[in-house]
Formats: sequence, C-alpha cells, structure tokens
Amino acid sequence: MNSNRVSLRSLVDKWLAPTLSMPARVTQIGRVLATHGRYVRLEGCISTGPLTIVFFRHEDGSWCVFPSVPASPSMSGRLFAN
Repeated sequence: MNSNRVSLRSLVDKWLAPTLSMPARVTQIGRVLATHGRYVRLEGCISTGPLTIVFFRHEDGSWCVFPSVPASPSMSGRLFAN
C-alpha cells in the first residue's frame, strides 16, 4: 500500500477549508481522454473570494492538482545487448 496516497477529502480541506457557511461543491466530474484518468472540479470560497480547483486522480489512487503524465513509448539498449 502506498503511504503517500492523498485523499480527495484531505485536499479539499487543505485548499478550500469548507465550512457550513462556505461549503465546497462539486461542479464537474469527468475523464481525461489522453490518460483515461478521472478529474473532479470543485468550487469554494476563501477569504479573498471564490475559488475553483480541478483535482486529478493518478494511477496510484492519489489526487493532485496536476494531471498525471501519460506513459510514452521508450526504447532500451538492453534489448539489443548480447
């Protein structure tokens, strides 16, 4: 199990600090076509005004504010060594 996994709830609490008077709400859920990963767009209010953040789910199950990088083809010299 990955001990560095960050839950979506903990990120929402960290970035938006929702309260009963200023809740955070989900405005969009979807998939990123290139990586087939999921994303969630949330809106909330902070002391300076409204804030919208998009969180992306990575392959290890963690959530981040940046999308995962799709795997790209690579070539290794080990395949051709004798």
